[in-house]
Amino acid sequence: MDARDLMDRIYRQQRHIYDLTRKYFLLGRDRLIRDLGAADGETVCEVGCGTARNLVKMAKAWPRARLMGLDASAAMLETARGKLDRAGLGERVPLAHALAQDFDPQALFGLDRPLDHVVFSYSLSMIPPWRDSVDHALGLVRPGGRIHIVDFGDQAGLPGWFRAVLYWWLGLFHVHYRPELVAYLREIHAEGRAHVAITPLYRGYAFSAVLTRADS
Repeated sequence: MDARDLMDRIYRQQRHIYDLTRKYFLLGRDRLIRDLGAADGETVCEVGCGTARNLVKMAKAWPRARLMGLDASAAMLETARGKLDRAGLGERVPLAHALAQDFDPQALFGLDRPLDHVVFSYSLSMIPPWRDSVDHALGLVRPGGRIHIVDFGDQAGLPGWFRAVLYWWLGLFHVHYRPELVAYLREIHAEGRAHVAITPLYRGYAFSAVLTRADS
């Protein structure tokens, strides 16, 4: 099944209650937004923007940044456009139906320069070609530009039963904890492609990472 079709199947109904239900377990999103550090005029693209919950908060926190979002689910984007319109941001924040591993900011958003920031908020755990998606994003940001990630962690500081139940429940929605993701981010750092800072959050429930692209 095509990724777009799968995401629509999962979220055609879930999108209506997504923000209400996910706020209790998608932890660390507001921390990412607070620490984004988007300077005036800098571009910020959220990959897997979902309902635009984060984009609305980014617009308030960083009012002079140029925001944009993309998602694989057309159904989610319908909800996102409604949320942005209600917040008075429909004209300011463009959205696009695209995939993380091959989206083109110039074609989708009319950009004439590399991105300054790319955000993956609990999206890489849903993207099968996650390596390609990270590599693609790294190629789209300018030297010194940053990729910001928050996603599920190894639950190292939490009871084993909690980890088992959480991973089982996430699997119902095609969400998967990827231990190899953190290892890959460390490889990127070791190869000198980017400086990578990784921070465990909430006793390992989640982790955040910031990749700063190396100078070309």
